[in-house]
Amino acid sequence: MKKIFSITNDFVNTRLDRWFRRNICEIPQSLIEKNIRKGNIKVNNIKKKSSYKLRNNDEVILYNINFSPNKHKKITKKYLATKDDLSKSSSIFIENNENFVVINKPPGISVQAGTKSRKNILDILRSTKEFEDCSPYTVHRIDKETTGVLIVAKNRKYAQLFTSLFRIRKIHKTYLGIALGEIQEKKGTLKNDLFYYEGKKKITTSAITHYTVLDKNNNYSLLKLSPETGRKHQIRKQLLIYGHPILGDSKYRISKNHQFKKNTLMLHSYKINFLIAGNKYSFIAEPPSAFKKILKEKYLKIY
Repeated sequence: MKKIFSITNDFVNTRLDRWFRRNICEIPQSLIEKNIRKGNIKVNNIKKKSSYKLRNNDEVILYNINFSPNKHKKITKKYLATKDDLSKSSSIFIENNENFVVINKPPGISVQAGTKSRKNILDILRSTKEFEDCSPYTVHRIDKETTGVLIVAKNRKYAQLFTSLFRIRKIHKTYLGIALGEIQEKKGTLKNDLFYYEGKKKITTSAITHYTVLDKNNNYSLLKLSPETGRKHQIRKQLLIYGHPILGDSKYRISKNHQFKKNTLMLHSYKINFLIAGNKYSFIAEPPSAFKKILKEKYLKIY
């Protein structure tokens, strides 16, 4: 049995193995490699490596491929946006053009669906008029409880572009955070080795965050934070190590005594800057009213 697939603009520069997983079936890399070696997967009737970057109008030809998804694999249904979700979504857009949007993400919503939360930004965006003729592509993430600037691409080309810019650190993000305690140094840089586990294997990565104290008192410090690296939960982990965790952080805190009664994470993605084809882009997301309210309650000001 022979099947032919013509490559469209959305998949130009996509690796052959990634295209296969997205369009045919989620199977192990070893099985993809085996079928490439056997000649069951070809491009323009020629054997190509799994890393081959597809070009416009390439033809991927599959011979005797009859994979079906693992019947034991749990299938996650897309979240269906409610009328309330859509009515609120109209106010979150900061930028909307033919290639990407920039939104001010509200608290309590994940960027993508996960095992613990079905409601997510991407599925809500699919139902908005801004994505009527396209699909949302995630290019970076911010934590569920973190608010603020989030870029979402409208096509694969820009998704790949933004992913590359993040990887080479050409996209610069600025956060606002309320930390517990008075931080003495006006400016500084946090440098730490953070770790996580892949199965039983411990993976260590370096993390760098620059900070400026905007205001402070005996109990709290308002910080401007500029992460140089992009590790998971980087700012929250580093400030805990430093002894000044983010107010309202229920995960990275010193003790239960420091748990914020409202359990609201006081971390906001405030600004993002990048350059595309010589054009400078800069977007700012105003902190939510809850963040401003806590600033007032804690006698802190943004200068």
